[in-house]
Amino acid sequence: MKKMTFALFFGNRGFFPENLIAGARQELSSAITALGYDYITCGKELTRYGAVETPQEGEKYARFLEEHKNKYDGVILCLPNFGDETGATAALKKCGVPVLIMAYPDELSKMNFTSRRDAFCGKLSVMDVFYQYGIKYTAWQPHVLTPSDTEFSRQMRQFAAVCRIVNNMHEFTIGAVGARTTAFKTVRFDELAMQKKGITVEALDLSDVFQRVRSISENSKKFIDRKNELSAYSDFSRVPEKAFSNLVKVSLVLDAIISEYKMDALALRCWMEMEKELGIAPCVLLGELNSRLFPAACELDVGNALAMTALRLASEKPAACLDWNNNYGSEPDKCILFHCGPVAKSLMTGKGEVIDHPMFAKALGAGCGWGPCSGRIAPAPMTFASSKTENGKIYFYSGEGKFTDDKIPQEFFGCAGVAQITALEHALLIIGRQGFRHHVSVTPGHYGQALDEALINYLEYEKTDL
Repeated sequence: MKKMTFALFFGNRGFFPENLIAGARQELSSAITALGYDYITCGKELTRYGAVETPQEGEKYARFLEEHKNKYDGVILCLPNFGDETGATAALKKCGVPVLIMAYPDELSKMNFTSRRDAFCGKLSVMDVFYQYGIKYTAWQPHVLTPSDTEFSRQMRQFAAVCRIVNNMHEFTIGAVGARTTAFKTVRFDELAMQKKGITVEALDLSDVFQRVRSISENSKKFIDRKNELSAYSDFSRVPEKAFSNLVKVSLVLDAIISEYKMDALALRCWMEMEKELGIAPCVLLGELNSRLFPAACELDVGNALAMTALRLASEKPAACLDWNNNYGSEPDKCILFHCGPVAKSLMTGKGEVIDHPMFAKALGAGCGWGPCSGRIAPAPMTFASSKTENGKIYFYSGEGKFTDDKIPQEFFGCAGVAQITALEHALLIIGRQGFRHHVSVTPGHYGQALDEALINYLEYEKTDL
């Protein structure tokens, strides 16, 4: 992930003390650097005090941004004093990235006319005029704070996540590899609804996958290299050589398809053709893709491939698509989230063991479903989300919880973890009644604020509250 850069904007209004601007320029730039981000800002010589008041100064700042196009991920609009809303509008109406509005607080000991900021009021004026012009922006509580405040650090991490989501999801591609499994009407989706939001779905047939698999030589360097990589990724010691060979080939084929179609995420039909034709289940391969920060969902769940993309961008860590699978005893706020093994190694307590899928062993006979990665999900705070299409729109829900260290019986196959979510029973009722998938996507850390801000405010998806 590249280091993020923010354009710093400083507002001014001449009635108020301009001497506060120099301090704000220093404080904000230092705070941004301390958080591990880069910044750009116009020089003090471009406008009076290096801030923007008039529309003419706003136009100068807009030209500065145009000259640095694609070199910044978001804008921080800082108000050391009241600021001028008209100048800010001229400067940022075409900036093309998320804007975080922050305003300095006044100090009760400095309320004379030479030191009183009134940025508390100025922030409302900027928000008002941005609303009138249709300029999207981010503003969070508290209404005013300084760059040295610990809450500012937290907000910046969330705003950085907003920028990653918005800048990468306004236009991207999801691969749908294979048809929807007939029995899984729960993962239906509307391609046109997605295209309206800039999401292109590239659909491929599994026959193309099988043909590509047959064309790969086991003596080729790419085959040998990938086999070694997979051997290091998980424990394949129980997997027969032929099945392992087919898993290696499918991994190479998926990489080739991703590259050719410039996919940013994919959903894969994972049963029962691969089991019948190749004797494998691709679970561990999806986990390995996710470990490379490429969102990969099983069971052709394109909606959760979308949710995984947002979560991965928010956290800069892997996401995983899981089943809302089991109750956890009689504890109403806990459940077992599970899937057969598409969970990245970094989210697990260990590298996991690749096994023969017991479901396919029952349906087709033993030895036809090598590929689930059996293990446990590591305890950690997490954010969860899922999405669906309906009536030409994209809907999503999101929330926060944690994976606990509660034990799951050893004989429970696949990769699973105990999730604790406040008011889980109520959430499940809403999820079912609103027609969401039986899947849910997760990522480590708490990014619910960023997820909602990006998907609702900027990308204009529809939110279902749990």
